[in-house]
Amino acid sequence: MRKTIGAALLALAAAVPAGDALAQAANPRNTLVVLREIDADNYDPPRSTARSAGETIYMMSDTLVALDFDMRTIRPLLAERWEVSPDGKTYTFHLRRDVTFCDGRPFTADDVVYSINRWIDPATRSPVRWRAGPVKEVRARDAYTVEYELNEPFGELLYQLTLFFASIVDRNSVERLGQNFGVQGFNGTGPYCWVSWTPRQDLVLQRHPNYRWGPAGMYQNPSPQVDRVVWRIAPESQTRLAALQTGQGDVTQYVPPIAVQQLQRTPNIRMSRQDNYFWDHFMGFKVDKPVVNDPAVRRAINMAVNRDAMVRATWFGTAVPADSYLNPATTGFDAEAARLVPRFDPDGARRVLDEAGWRMGSDGVRVKDGQRASFLVYGLQTQAAQQYLQAIQADLRRIGIEMRIQLWDATVGWGRLATQEFDAFVMSYPYLTATDGFSLYFNSANRPTPNRMNWNDPATDAALREAQTAVDPAVRAAAIGRAQRIIAENNVWLPVAREQLWVASAARVEGVRAHGIYGVALYKGLDIRLTR
Repeated sequence: MRKTIGAALLALAAAVPAGDALAQAANPRNTLVVLREIDADNYDPPRSTARSAGETIYMMSDTLVALDFDMRTIRPLLAERWEVSPDGKTYTFHLRRDVTFCDGRPFTADDVVYSINRWIDPATRSPVRWRAGPVKEVRARDAYTVEYELNEPFGELLYQLTLFFASIVDRNSVERLGQNFGVQGFNGTGPYCWVSWTPRQDLVLQRHPNYRWGPAGMYQNPSPQVDRVVWRIAPESQTRLAALQTGQGDVTQYVPPIAVQQLQRTPNIRMSRQDNYFWDHFMGFKVDKPVVNDPAVRRAINMAVNRDAMVRATWFGTAVPADSYLNPATTGFDAEAARLVPRFDPDGARRVLDEAGWRMGSDGVRVKDGQRASFLVYGLQTQAAQQYLQAIQADLRRIGIEMRIQLWDATVGWGRLATQEFDAFVMSYPYLTATDGFSLYFNSANRPTPNRMNWNDPATDAALREAQTAVDPAVRAAAIGRAQRIIAENNVWLPVAREQLWVASAARVEGVRAHGIYGVALYKGLDIRLTR
Protein backbone atom coordinates (compact mmCIF):
# COMPACT_ATOMS: atom_id res chain seq x y z
CA MET A 1 0.00 0.00 0.00
CA ARG A 2 2.87 2.38 0.75
CA LYS A 3 4.27 1.75 -2.74
CA THR A 4 0.86 2.53 -4.21
CA ILE A 5 0.57 5.92 -2.56
CA GLY A 6 4.19 6.74 -3.35
CA ALA A 7 3.62 6.08 -7.02
CA ALA A 8 0.47 8.15 -6.95
CA LEU A 9 2.32 11.09 -5.45
CA LEU A 10 4.90 10.96 -8.24
CA ALA A 11 2.22 11.09 -10.92
CA LEU A 12 -0.75 12.78 -9.30
CA ALA A 13 -2.05 14.43 -12.42
CA ALA A 14 -2.92 10.99 -13.69
CA ALA A 15 -4.77 10.15 -10.51
CA VAL A 16 -7.78 12.30 -11.43
CA PRO A 17 -10.06 11.39 -14.34
CA ALA A 18 -9.89 13.75 -17.31
CA GLY A 19 -13.49 14.81 -16.82
CA ASP A 20 -13.17 15.56 -13.13
CA ALA A 21 -14.58 19.05 -12.51
CA LEU A 22 -12.02 19.79 -9.82
CA ALA A 23 -9.10 19.03 -12.11
CA GLN A 24 -10.56 21.01 -15.00
CA ALA A 25 -11.30 24.22 -13.06
CA ALA A 26 -8.49 26.77 -13.05
CA ASN A 27 -8.03 28.75 -9.87
CA PRO A 28 -8.83 32.45 -10.44
CA ARG A 29 -6.20 34.98 -9.48
CA ASN A 30 -5.92 35.66 -5.73
CA THR A 31 -8.50 32.96 -4.92
CA LEU A 32 -7.55 30.42 -2.29
CA VAL A 33 -9.06 26.97 -2.91
CA VAL A 34 -9.35 24.97 0.31
CA LEU A 35 -10.01 21.26 -0.18
CA ARG A 36 -11.95 19.28 2.38
CA GLU A 37 -13.43 15.82 2.68
CA ILE A 38 -17.00 16.48 3.80
CA ASP A 39 -19.54 19.31 3.94
CA ALA A 40 -21.59 20.50 6.93
CA ASP A 41 -25.32 20.34 7.59
CA ASN A 42 -25.55 24.13 7.94
CA TYR A 43 -23.38 27.16 8.80
CA ASP A 44 -25.36 28.70 11.64
CA PRO A 45 -22.98 28.88 14.65
CA PRO A 46 -25.25 27.61 17.45
CA ARG A 47 -27.00 24.97 15.34
CA SER A 48 -24.10 22.82 14.11
CA THR A 49 -21.44 20.91 16.01
CA ALA A 50 -19.60 19.89 12.81
CA ARG A 51 -15.93 20.73 12.44
CA SER A 52 -16.66 21.38 8.76
CA ALA A 53 -19.09 24.12 9.83
CA GLY A 54 -16.55 25.68 12.16
CA GLU A 55 -13.92 25.79 9.41
CA THR A 56 -15.80 28.48 7.53
CA ILE A 57 -17.68 30.09 10.43
CA TYR A 58 -14.35 31.15 11.96
CA MET A 59 -13.61 33.00 8.72
CA MET A 60 -17.09 34.53 8.41
CA SER A 61 -17.54 35.66 12.00
CA ASP A 62 -15.71 36.64 15.19
CA THR A 63 -16.02 35.82 18.87
CA LEU A 64 -15.47 38.09 21.85
CA VAL A 65 -12.11 36.46 22.55
CA ALA A 66 -9.68 34.26 20.60
CA LEU A 67 -7.54 31.23 21.49
CA ASP A 68 -3.85 31.45 20.62
CA PHE A 69 -1.88 28.72 18.85
CA ASP A 70 -0.67 27.38 22.22
CA MET A 71 -4.27 26.35 22.97
CA ARG A 72 -4.04 28.03 26.37
CA THR A 73 -3.71 31.80 25.95
CA ILE A 74 -6.90 33.87 25.57
CA ARG A 75 -6.49 36.88 23.26
CA PRO A 76 -8.71 39.94 22.68
CA LEU A 77 -10.83 39.91 19.53
CA LEU A 78 -14.18 41.74 19.44
CA ALA A 79 -13.59 42.53 23.11
CA GLU A 80 -10.43 44.59 23.50
CA ARG A 81 -10.34 43.93 27.26
CA TRP A 82 -12.44 42.47 30.07
CA GLU A 83 -12.75 42.18 33.85
CA VAL A 84 -14.11 39.43 36.08
CA SER A 85 -15.90 40.17 39.34
CA PRO A 86 -14.36 38.80 42.59
CA ASP A 87 -17.13 36.22 42.93
CA GLY A 88 -16.48 34.95 39.39
CA LYS A 89 -20.07 35.55 38.30
CA THR A 90 -19.86 38.70 36.17
CA TYR A 91 -17.63 39.29 33.14
CA THR A 92 -17.50 42.82 31.76
CA PHE A 93 -16.38 43.02 28.13
CA HIS A 94 -15.23 46.31 26.58
CA LEU A 95 -15.76 46.13 22.83
CA ARG A 96 -13.83 47.49 19.89
CA ARG A 97 -15.42 50.53 18.24
CA ASP A 98 -14.16 50.01 14.68
CA VAL A 99 -15.91 46.75 13.79
CA THR A 100 -18.51 46.31 11.05
CA PHE A 101 -20.54 43.45 9.68
CA CYS A 102 -20.06 42.34 6.10
CA ASP A 103 -22.99 44.52 5.01
CA GLY A 104 -21.28 47.59 6.53
CA ARG A 105 -23.46 47.95 9.61
CA PRO A 106 -21.48 48.95 12.76
CA PHE A 107 -21.09 46.30 15.45
CA THR A 108 -22.32 47.19 18.96
CA ALA A 109 -23.04 45.62 22.33
CA ASP A 110 -26.61 44.89 21.24
CA ASP A 111 -25.23 42.39 18.70
CA VAL A 112 -23.41 40.51 21.44
CA VAL A 113 -26.52 40.40 23.62
CA TYR A 114 -28.65 39.17 20.72
CA SER A 115 -26.18 36.49 19.59
CA ILE A 116 -25.55 35.03 23.05
CA ASN A 117 -29.25 35.05 23.93
CA ARG A 118 -30.09 33.37 20.63
CA TRP A 119 -27.44 30.73 21.35
CA ILE A 120 -28.90 29.84 24.75
CA ASP A 121 -32.57 30.21 23.78
CA PRO A 122 -34.21 26.73 23.94
CA ALA A 123 -36.06 27.60 20.74
CA THR A 124 -32.73 27.62 18.88
CA ARG A 125 -32.21 24.01 19.98
CA SER A 126 -28.46 24.43 20.16
CA PRO A 127 -26.87 21.13 21.20
CA VAL A 128 -24.04 23.07 22.85
CA ARG A 129 -25.85 25.90 24.62
CA TRP A 130 -24.41 24.64 27.92
CA ARG A 131 -21.05 25.98 26.72
CA ALA A 132 -22.33 29.52 27.34
CA GLY A 133 -22.37 28.74 31.06
CA PRO A 134 -25.16 29.17 33.61
CA VAL A 135 -26.27 32.52 32.21
CA LYS A 136 -28.36 34.78 34.40
CA GLU A 137 -28.37 37.76 32.04
CA VAL A 138 -26.32 39.22 29.21
CA ARG A 139 -26.89 42.96 28.96
CA ALA A 140 -25.54 46.02 27.18
CA ARG A 141 -24.38 48.59 29.70
CA ASP A 142 -23.77 50.98 26.81
CA ALA A 143 -23.07 50.70 23.09
CA TYR A 144 -19.62 49.19 23.64
CA THR A 145 -19.83 47.47 27.04
CA VAL A 146 -21.38 44.06 27.73
CA GLU A 147 -22.04 42.56 31.14
CA TYR A 148 -22.19 38.77 31.09
CA GLU A 149 -23.69 37.67 34.41
CA LEU A 150 -23.77 34.05 35.57
CA ASN A 151 -25.85 32.34 38.22
CA GLU A 152 -22.70 30.65 39.51
CA PRO A 153 -19.00 30.62 38.60
CA PHE A 154 -18.01 28.93 35.34
CA GLY A 155 -14.24 28.82 35.24
CA GLU A 156 -14.02 27.83 31.57
CA LEU A 157 -16.23 30.61 30.20
CA LEU A 158 -13.50 32.46 28.32
CA TYR A 159 -12.32 29.22 26.67
CA GLN A 160 -15.89 28.41 25.64
CA LEU A 161 -16.34 31.90 24.19
CA THR A 162 -13.46 31.26 21.77
CA LEU A 163 -15.47 28.49 20.06
CA PHE A 164 -17.44 29.23 16.91
CA PHE A 165 -20.77 28.56 18.66
CA ALA A 166 -20.25 31.93 20.40
CA SER A 167 -19.85 33.81 17.10
CA ILE A 168 -21.55 37.18 16.87
CA VAL A 169 -24.06 37.39 14.02
CA ASP A 170 -26.29 40.06 12.51
CA ARG A 171 -29.81 40.07 13.92
CA ASN A 172 -31.36 41.55 10.77
CA SER A 173 -30.00 38.72 8.60
CA VAL A 174 -31.11 36.04 11.05
CA GLU A 175 -34.64 37.42 11.21
CA ARG A 176 -34.83 37.81 7.45
CA LEU A 177 -33.57 34.29 6.65
CA GLY A 178 -34.98 32.43 9.67
CA GLN A 179 -34.05 28.74 9.57
CA ASN A 180 -32.18 29.43 6.34
CA PHE A 181 -29.57 31.58 8.08
CA GLY A 182 -26.32 29.74 7.45
CA VAL A 183 -27.95 27.93 4.54
CA GLN A 184 -28.90 30.70 2.11
CA GLY A 185 -26.82 33.50 3.59
CA PHE A 186 -24.69 34.72 6.49
CA ASN A 187 -23.71 38.13 7.86
CA GLY A 188 -20.89 38.30 10.39
CA THR A 189 -17.89 40.44 11.30
CA GLY A 190 -15.23 37.97 10.13
CA PRO A 191 -12.44 38.51 7.59
CA TYR A 192 -14.48 36.88 4.81
CA CYS A 193 -18.10 37.25 3.72
CA TRP A 194 -20.63 34.74 2.40
CA VAL A 195 -21.10 34.60 -1.37
CA SER A 196 -22.79 31.24 -2.03
CA TRP A 197 -23.10 27.64 -0.89
CA THR A 198 -23.72 24.65 -3.14
CA PRO A 199 -24.08 21.67 -0.77
CA ARG A 200 -21.60 18.85 -1.34
CA GLN A 201 -19.76 21.05 -3.84
CA ASP A 202 -18.38 24.34 -2.52
CA LEU A 203 -18.88 27.35 -0.26
CA VAL A 204 -17.53 30.65 -1.62
CA LEU A 205 -16.37 33.59 0.50
CA GLN A 206 -15.02 37.02 -0.44
CA ARG A 207 -12.75 39.36 1.46
CA HIS A 208 -14.40 41.65 4.03
CA PRO A 209 -13.10 45.04 2.82
CA ASN A 210 -13.27 46.74 6.22
CA TYR A 211 -11.70 43.97 8.30
CA ARG A 212 -8.64 45.06 10.30
CA TRP A 213 -9.29 43.70 13.80
CA GLY A 214 -7.62 40.30 13.72
CA PRO A 215 -6.52 38.99 17.15
CA ALA A 216 -3.35 40.82 18.21
CA GLY A 217 -0.29 38.70 18.92
CA MET A 218 -1.47 35.78 16.80
CA TYR A 219 -1.04 36.98 13.22
CA GLN A 220 1.36 39.33 11.48
CA ASN A 221 -1.56 40.83 9.57
CA PRO A 222 -4.78 42.17 11.13
CA SER A 223 -6.54 41.94 7.73
CA PRO A 224 -7.06 39.12 5.19
CA GLN A 225 -4.51 38.90 2.36
CA VAL A 226 -6.62 36.94 -0.14
CA ASP A 227 -9.55 38.29 -2.17
CA ARG A 228 -11.64 35.12 -2.27
CA VAL A 229 -11.75 31.71 -0.54
CA VAL A 230 -13.47 28.68 -2.06
CA TRP A 231 -14.10 25.78 0.31
CA ARG A 232 -14.39 22.87 -2.11
CA ILE A 233 -15.57 19.34 -1.33
CA ALA A 234 -13.25 16.61 -2.62
CA PRO A 235 -14.24 13.34 -0.92
CA GLU A 236 -11.47 11.24 -2.49
CA SER A 237 -8.00 11.61 -0.99
CA GLN A 238 -6.31 10.99 -4.35
CA THR A 239 -8.30 13.86 -5.84
CA ARG A 240 -7.20 16.23 -3.08
CA LEU A 241 -3.54 15.26 -3.48
CA ALA A 242 -3.72 15.55 -7.26
CA ALA A 243 -5.31 19.00 -6.99
CA LEU A 244 -2.48 20.23 -4.75
CA GLN A 245 0.16 18.96 -7.18
CA THR A 246 -1.51 20.22 -10.35
CA GLY A 247 -2.48 23.69 -9.10
CA GLN A 248 -6.22 23.06 -8.85
CA GLY A 249 -6.23 23.27 -5.07
CA ASP A 250 -4.18 25.26 -2.59
CA VAL A 251 -4.49 23.85 0.91
CA THR A 252 -6.05 20.97 2.85
CA GLN A 253 -6.00 19.57 6.36
CA TYR A 254 -7.59 16.38 5.06
CA VAL A 255 -4.31 14.70 4.23
CA PRO A 256 -4.48 10.89 3.97
CA PRO A 257 -2.26 9.64 6.79
CA ILE A 258 -0.39 7.27 4.52
CA ALA A 259 0.78 10.25 2.44
CA VAL A 260 2.17 12.50 5.20
CA GLN A 261 5.77 11.29 5.12
CA GLN A 262 5.88 11.40 1.33
CA LEU A 263 4.42 14.92 1.22
CA GLN A 264 7.08 16.12 3.66
CA ARG A 265 9.64 15.14 1.03
CA THR A 266 7.74 16.65 -1.91
CA PRO A 267 9.47 19.90 -3.04
CA ASN A 268 6.38 21.85 -4.10
CA ILE A 269 4.30 21.02 -0.99
CA ARG A 270 4.58 22.75 2.39
CA MET A 271 3.51 20.91 5.53
CA SER A 272 2.44 22.53 8.81
CA ARG A 273 1.82 20.57 12.02
CA GLN A 274 0.09 21.64 15.23
CA ASP A 275 1.61 19.91 18.24
CA ASN A 276 -0.96 21.30 20.71
CA TYR A 277 -3.84 19.30 19.29
CA PHE A 278 -6.54 17.36 21.14
CA TRP A 279 -8.70 15.48 18.65
CA ASP A 280 -9.84 11.94 19.49
CA HIS A 281 -11.81 9.19 17.74
CA PHE A 282 -14.15 6.93 19.71
CA MET A 283 -17.13 4.60 19.53
CA GLY A 284 -19.98 5.46 21.89
CA PHE A 285 -22.65 3.01 23.04
CA LYS A 286 -26.30 3.85 23.66
CA VAL A 287 -26.42 2.36 27.11
CA ASP A 288 -30.22 1.95 27.06
CA LYS A 289 -30.38 -0.11 23.84
CA PRO A 290 -30.47 -3.94 23.70
CA VAL A 291 -27.11 -5.76 23.68
CA VAL A 292 -24.95 -2.68 24.32
CA ASN A 293 -26.94 -1.97 27.48
CA ASP A 294 -25.07 -4.93 29.00
CA PRO A 295 -21.89 -3.70 30.77
CA ALA A 296 -20.27 -7.08 30.04
CA VAL A 297 -20.74 -6.58 26.30
CA ARG A 298 -19.24 -3.09 26.42
CA ARG A 299 -16.27 -4.35 28.43
CA ALA A 300 -15.74 -7.29 26.07
CA ILE A 301 -15.79 -4.97 23.06
CA ASN A 302 -13.08 -2.84 24.66
CA MET A 303 -10.99 -5.97 25.29
CA ALA A 304 -11.52 -7.49 21.85
CA VAL A 305 -10.31 -4.61 19.66
CA ASN A 306 -6.64 -4.53 18.74
CA ARG A 307 -6.19 -0.77 18.84
CA ASP A 308 -2.49 -0.86 17.96
CA ALA A 309 -3.00 -2.78 14.73
CA MET A 310 -6.14 -0.84 13.83
CA VAL A 311 -4.51 2.57 14.27
CA ARG A 312 -1.38 1.58 12.33
CA ALA A 313 -3.49 0.32 9.42
CA THR A 314 -5.72 3.41 9.38
CA TRP A 315 -3.44 6.35 10.23
CA PHE A 316 0.09 5.14 9.34
CA GLY A 317 1.88 6.93 12.14
CA THR A 318 -0.20 10.13 12.19
CA ALA A 319 -2.26 8.98 15.19
CA VAL A 320 -1.67 6.95 18.32
CA PRO A 321 -3.95 4.33 19.89
CA ALA A 322 -6.29 5.87 22.48
CA ASP A 323 -5.73 3.85 25.64
CA SER A 324 -7.67 6.40 27.70
CA TYR A 325 -10.63 8.71 27.29
CA LEU A 326 -8.44 11.83 27.14
CA ASN A 327 -5.00 12.84 25.96
CA PRO A 328 -2.56 12.59 28.91
CA ALA A 329 -1.39 16.14 28.16
CA THR A 330 -4.90 17.51 28.79
CA THR A 331 -5.48 19.70 31.84
CA GLY A 332 -7.45 17.57 34.30
CA PHE A 333 -6.34 14.18 32.93
CA ASP A 334 -6.78 11.42 35.56
CA ALA A 335 -4.19 8.64 35.41
CA GLU A 336 -6.24 6.29 37.61
CA ALA A 337 -9.17 6.50 35.18
CA ALA A 338 -6.83 5.69 32.31
CA ARG A 339 -5.77 2.47 34.05
CA LEU A 340 -9.43 1.38 34.18
CA VAL A 341 -9.73 1.21 30.37
CA PRO A 342 -9.42 -2.49 29.39
CA ARG A 343 -6.38 -3.56 27.41
CA PHE A 344 -6.36 -5.87 24.39
CA ASP A 345 -7.26 -9.37 25.59
CA PRO A 346 -9.55 -11.32 23.21
CA ASP A 347 -9.47 -14.47 25.33
CA GLY A 348 -10.44 -12.41 28.35
CA ALA A 349 -13.26 -10.84 26.30
CA ARG A 350 -14.63 -14.32 25.54
CA ARG A 351 -14.55 -15.20 29.25
CA VAL A 352 -16.39 -11.99 30.14
CA LEU A 353 -19.16 -12.87 27.68
CA ASP A 354 -19.31 -16.49 28.82
CA GLU A 355 -19.68 -15.45 32.45
CA ALA A 356 -22.41 -12.95 31.52
CA GLY A 357 -24.47 -15.73 29.89
CA TRP A 358 -23.80 -14.93 26.23
CA ARG A 359 -23.58 -18.36 24.53
CA MET A 360 -22.17 -18.93 21.06
CA GLY A 361 -24.86 -19.49 18.43
CA SER A 362 -24.73 -21.80 15.42
CA ASP A 363 -23.99 -18.85 13.13
CA GLY A 364 -21.01 -17.70 15.18
CA VAL A 365 -22.95 -14.91 16.93
CA ARG A 366 -23.62 -15.17 20.65
CA VAL A 367 -27.15 -15.30 22.08
CA LYS A 368 -28.61 -14.52 25.51
CA ASP A 369 -32.29 -14.84 26.42
CA GLY A 370 -33.17 -15.03 22.73
CA GLN A 371 -31.26 -11.83 21.90
CA ARG A 372 -28.43 -12.10 19.35
CA ALA A 373 -25.24 -10.19 20.18
CA SER A 374 -25.72 -7.88 17.22
CA PHE A 375 -25.73 -4.10 17.15
CA LEU A 376 -25.89 -1.28 14.58
CA VAL A 377 -23.27 1.47 14.46
CA TYR A 378 -23.74 4.82 12.70
CA GLY A 379 -21.04 7.23 11.54
CA LEU A 380 -20.12 9.86 8.97
CA GLN A 381 -18.79 8.69 5.63
CA THR A 382 -15.01 9.20 5.84
CA GLN A 383 -12.09 7.09 4.67
CA ALA A 384 -10.78 6.66 8.22
CA ALA A 385 -14.18 5.57 9.55
CA GLN A 386 -14.54 2.98 6.81
CA GLN A 387 -11.12 1.51 7.55
CA TYR A 388 -11.19 1.32 11.33
CA LEU A 389 -14.81 0.17 11.53
CA GLN A 390 -13.99 -2.78 9.29
CA ALA A 391 -11.11 -3.66 11.62
CA ILE A 392 -13.37 -3.42 14.69
CA GLN A 393 -16.02 -5.48 12.92
CA ALA A 394 -13.52 -8.27 12.25
CA ASP A 395 -12.17 -8.26 15.82
CA LEU A 396 -15.67 -8.45 17.31
CA ARG A 397 -16.70 -11.26 15.01
CA ARG A 398 -13.85 -13.32 16.46
CA ILE A 399 -15.45 -13.20 19.93
CA GLY A 400 -19.01 -13.78 18.69
CA ILE A 401 -20.36 -10.23 18.38
CA GLU A 402 -21.89 -8.97 15.13
CA MET A 403 -21.47 -5.26 14.38
CA ARG A 404 -23.45 -3.82 11.48
CA ILE A 405 -22.16 -0.58 9.92
CA GLN A 406 -24.12 2.33 8.40
CA LEU A 407 -22.17 5.41 7.28
CA TRP A 408 -23.85 8.62 6.13
CA ASP A 409 -22.91 11.65 4.06
CA ALA A 410 -22.34 14.59 6.40
CA THR A 411 -25.19 16.64 4.95
CA VAL A 412 -27.67 14.11 6.39
CA GLY A 413 -25.47 12.26 8.85
CA TRP A 414 -25.63 14.81 11.66
CA GLY A 415 -29.41 14.56 11.58
CA ARG A 416 -29.25 10.77 11.71
CA LEU A 417 -26.86 10.94 14.65
CA ALA A 418 -29.45 12.92 16.60
CA THR A 419 -31.97 10.03 16.40
CA GLN A 420 -32.47 6.86 18.42
CA GLU A 421 -32.19 4.63 15.33
CA PHE A 422 -28.76 3.17 16.17
CA ASP A 423 -27.11 1.25 18.99
CA ALA A 424 -23.62 2.74 18.78
CA PHE A 425 -21.85 5.45 16.82
CA VAL A 426 -18.36 6.55 15.88
CA MET A 427 -17.18 10.12 15.97
CA SER A 428 -14.11 12.27 16.36
CA TYR A 429 -14.14 15.32 18.60
CA PRO A 430 -11.98 18.17 19.87
CA TYR A 431 -11.68 19.42 23.43
CA LEU A 432 -9.70 21.98 25.40
CA THR A 433 -9.62 20.46 28.89
CA ALA A 434 -10.91 17.38 30.66
CA THR A 435 -13.86 19.35 32.04
CA ASP A 436 -14.64 20.65 28.56
CA GLY A 437 -14.62 17.21 26.94
CA PHE A 438 -16.55 15.36 29.62
CA SER A 439 -19.13 18.11 30.15
CA LEU A 440 -19.92 17.89 26.45
CA TYR A 441 -20.54 14.17 26.20
CA PHE A 442 -21.51 12.81 29.61
CA ASN A 443 -23.83 15.41 31.15
CA SER A 444 -27.34 13.95 31.25
CA ALA A 445 -28.77 17.34 30.25
CA ASN A 446 -27.09 16.93 26.85
CA ARG A 447 -29.21 13.96 25.81
CA PRO A 448 -29.99 13.01 23.05
CA THR A 449 -27.13 14.96 21.49
CA PRO A 450 -24.20 15.36 21.98
CA ASN A 451 -24.74 12.83 24.80
CA ARG A 452 -25.77 10.28 22.19
CA MET A 453 -25.01 7.47 24.63
CA ASN A 454 -28.05 8.53 26.70
CA TRP A 455 -25.78 8.34 29.76
CA ASN A 456 -27.87 9.42 32.73
CA ASP A 457 -25.99 9.13 36.02
CA PRO A 458 -26.47 11.48 39.00
CA ALA A 459 -22.94 10.84 40.29
CA THR A 460 -21.45 11.84 36.93
CA ASP A 461 -23.60 14.96 36.79
CA ALA A 462 -22.59 15.95 40.32
CA ALA A 463 -18.89 15.51 39.54
CA LEU A 464 -19.16 17.55 36.36
CA ARG A 465 -21.05 20.32 38.10
CA GLU A 466 -18.42 20.54 40.82
CA ALA A 467 -15.63 20.61 38.23
CA GLN A 468 -17.34 23.42 36.32
CA THR A 469 -18.04 25.63 39.33
CA ALA A 470 -15.09 24.99 41.63
CA VAL A 471 -12.84 27.96 42.30
CA ASP A 472 -10.08 25.88 43.89
CA PRO A 473 -8.04 24.08 41.15
CA ALA A 474 -7.48 21.08 43.42
CA VAL A 475 -11.21 20.66 43.97
CA ARG A 476 -11.82 20.92 40.25
CA ALA A 477 -9.16 18.32 39.46
CA ALA A 478 -10.58 15.87 42.01
CA ALA A 479 -14.11 16.29 40.65
CA ILE A 480 -13.25 15.82 36.99
CA GLY A 481 -11.07 12.85 37.91
CA ARG A 482 -14.05 11.27 39.66
CA ALA A 483 -16.16 11.72 36.51
CA GLN A 484 -13.49 10.08 34.37
CA ARG A 485 -13.31 7.05 36.66
CA ILE A 486 -17.10 6.56 36.57
CA ILE A 487 -17.18 6.59 32.78
CA ALA A 488 -14.14 4.33 32.40
CA GLU A 489 -15.52 1.77 34.87
CA ASN A 490 -18.73 1.56 32.83
CA ASN A 491 -17.03 1.36 29.42
CA VAL A 492 -19.40 3.92 27.94
CA TRP A 493 -17.00 4.37 25.03
CA LEU A 494 -14.46 2.40 23.09
CA PRO A 495 -11.56 4.88 22.80
CA VAL A 496 -10.07 4.51 19.30
CA ALA A 497 -7.29 6.96 18.38
CA ARG A 498 -5.69 10.33 19.12
CA GLU A 499 -5.16 12.14 15.83
CA GLN A 500 -2.43 14.57 14.80
CA LEU A 501 -3.08 17.71 12.73
CA TRP A 502 -1.19 18.24 9.48
CA VAL A 503 -1.93 20.87 6.83
CA ALA A 504 -0.57 20.60 3.28
CA SER A 505 -0.35 23.64 1.02
CA ALA A 506 0.71 24.14 -2.59
CA ALA A 507 3.80 26.02 -3.76
CA ARG A 508 2.01 29.32 -4.43
CA VAL A 509 0.64 29.49 -0.87
CA GLU A 510 2.55 31.14 1.96
CA GLY A 511 1.70 31.88 5.57
CA VAL A 512 -0.25 28.70 6.42
CA ARG A 513 0.04 27.77 10.08
CA ALA A 514 -2.02 24.97 11.60
CA HIS A 515 -4.16 26.15 14.51
CA GLY A 516 -6.43 23.35 15.73
CA ILE A 517 -9.25 24.99 17.70
CA TYR A 518 -12.19 22.57 17.57
CA GLY A 519 -10.11 20.68 15.01
CA VAL A 520 -10.07 23.64 12.61
CA ALA A 521 -6.72 24.15 10.89
CA LEU A 522 -6.87 27.58 9.23
CA TYR A 523 -8.87 29.52 11.86
CA LYS A 524 -8.81 33.16 10.62
CA GLY A 525 -6.08 32.50 8.05
CA LEU A 526 -5.03 36.15 8.10
CA ASP A 527 -1.40 35.53 7.11
CA ILE A 528 -2.24 33.31 4.14
CA ARG A 529 -1.19 34.87 0.84
CA LEU A 530 -0.79 33.71 -2.74
CA THR A 531 2.38 34.39 -4.70
CA ARG A 532 0.74 33.97 -8.08
